[in-house]
Amino acid sequence: MALLEVGNSYRLPFSYTQEQVNRFAEVTGDNNPLHSDEAYAATTPFKRPIMHGFLGGSVFSKIFGTLFPGEGTVYLSQNLRFMRPMFVDTPYEAVLTISEIDREKHRATVQTQVIDVNSGKATIEGEAIVMHLAKL
Repeated sequence: MALLEVGNSYRLPFSYTQEQVNRFAEVTGDNNPLHSDEAYAATTPFKRPIMHGFLGGSVFSKIFGTLFPGEGTVYLSQNLRFMRPMFVDTPYEAVLTISEIDREKHRATVQTQVIDVNSGKATIEGEAIVMHLAKL
């Protein structure tokens, strides 16, 4: 198995449905009507329901734990900046790029982004630190 290197990246297209947003609200207890009530959301600057920011960012957990680096990854930290709202049934792409590696500690710093495929603009930007004993 080859070790990961600085500059390695991973991309994953994804989107969420309103049902998934509703389930996230149920699990977290965040039932803000901004996420599910069209009439309420119409009165906000967004004009329609927006997804929970942490639901949008949760795609990183899926990627780290199952795809890049994958099984055996320990997700140590994450910072997130919510740049723009995210909406259901909209195509997004998660982009992860390794910016630093500490081989002694088997850790990598990874730049994390969610890009709105239609506009090309970032909706989420951040940085994660992960550990993987075999790949880092």
